[in-house]
Amino acid sequence: MANKGNFEAFKSKITKYVVTCWILASCGGLMFGYDIGISGGVTAMDNFLIKFFPAVYERKLQVKEDNYCKYDNHYLQLFTSSLYLAALVSSFLASKVCIKYGRKPTILVASSFFLLGAALSAAAEFIWMLILGRIALGFGVGFGNEVVPLFLSEIAPVQHRGAVNILFQLFVTIGILFANLVNYFTSSIHSWGWRLSLGLAAIPACFLFIGSLVISETPTSLIERNRETEGLMTLKKIRGVENVDLEFEQIKIACERAREVKDPFKKLMKLSSMPLLVIAIMMQIFQQFTGINAIMFYAPVLFQTVGFENDASLLSAIIIGLVNVFSTLVSIYAVDKVGRRKLLLQACVQMFISQIAIGAILLAQLKSTNSLEEGLASIVVVLVCLFVMSFAWSWGPLGWLIPSEIFPLETRTLGYAFAVSSNMLFTFLIAQAFLSMMCHMRAFIFFFFACWIVVMGLFVLFLLPETKNVPIDIMVERVWKRHPIWKRFMDDESKTAHHSRNVGGDDIINDIEGKI
Repeated sequence: MANKGNFEAFKSKITKYVVTCWILASCGGLMFGYDIGISGGVTAMDNFLIKFFPAVYERKLQVKEDNYCKYDNHYLQLFTSSLYLAALVSSFLASKVCIKYGRKPTILVASSFFLLGAALSAAAEFIWMLILGRIALGFGVGFGNEVVPLFLSEIAPVQHRGAVNILFQLFVTIGILFANLVNYFTSSIHSWGWRLSLGLAAIPACFLFIGSLVISETPTSLIERNRETEGLMTLKKIRGVENVDLEFEQIKIACERAREVKDPFKKLMKLSSMPLLVIAIMMQIFQQFTGINAIMFYAPVLFQTVGFENDASLLSAIIIGLVNVFSTLVSIYAVDKVGRRKLLLQACVQMFISQIAIGAILLAQLKSTNSLEEGLASIVVVLVCLFVMSFAWSWGPLGWLIPSEIFPLETRTLGYAFAVSSNMLFTFLIAQAFLSMMCHMRAFIFFFFACWIVVMGLFVLFLLPETKNVPIDIMVERVWKRHPIWKRFMDDESKTAHHSRNVGGDDIINDIEGKI
């Protein structure tokens, strides 16, 4: 019996040029990761706190400061979280730019915002300059996180789509590690070390800017904008073969179908689109409610809380960064072999155990003004590493991959914009609330996230279908209309409309399957 998910009829070779495109576009993840990692280290630097948040610095100096509350300051949290609020708004604007001008120009816009934000942040003399810089970076994140995963999913061969898309998350983890290394060395540079940390964001921004000039536009975007000849030439170039007729025809049919949809928002709000929208949004919400950004944002703060000094806490964050990078490599290897669901379910078990154990140790041993003894503090670091490890090969990369591959072309950029904006909204809420939550909930905050992990596991078990090796433009036919629960939402009107527009598309799909 033919494997209906394995479309080997789509011929391709991995060439140096297409690998270069993958890597350069993935620098959007490098920038995002650097922004995640740099903020926690900078907010732990005394000179930064003295200049912008003196009240926090004074509280930090108190002999009997509360371990759980010393960094609880709404302005300090706004410094971190304003980026994500800006990204939430800009992701919808990025969706429009993606459709009208293409993926490549959208990446160029993202890199320009990143460069502006890095300059403003490094030069900040007043808190309003600092926040304005974070907002500019937020627009860069909104544009970058909207376009890069879509670009990678559209340009990747179907049999390698998962691995290629996860390059985005790999570069996020590299960006976090790079930020932690920068913070480790700049923390000892008094008065201006924080400026160097924030200004070095320009390095990954420059990589992305150069990449936006070198990479190809995706064939899908070219054909969608009636540039079929150029789209065919680009498809041959990125696939490394001349015989791309079947894939080209499938993209053409998807584009013709997309052109008939005059109002993508109305289409996205139909009952038949709800399964895709629910999965895309919930994957992003659940990604945040693992508690990962709470740990990554404030890893230096967390380790100071359990008793490490400033340098030691930053060094511990570097160790976590290395775990994050190497564990993401596991996902690149396994995602197109093991599949999405198994990675997510395994990680839920490991993350749940880690969160419960961290919470139990802190609840039993860490009071308001003491430190953990060295042995227990080391165990906390190991548990955090186990948590990060499981997240890095599951909810981290797959939270971006799955929403980028499930929507049909007619609602792809808008549907993914909803996913990105959901991610940014809940990242903003977690970033804005985490230090206050830690102050009021104390060790129970880890039990709070553990409960969410249980919910996530049940969601994957019953509601998330496997999308491994299914061509992106026939995902609805091959996945959603066959799922025991979601197929009920694929109404007769949707089926009739698809059939009337796309008899040729079904013929091509059957032809492909016949050749496997």
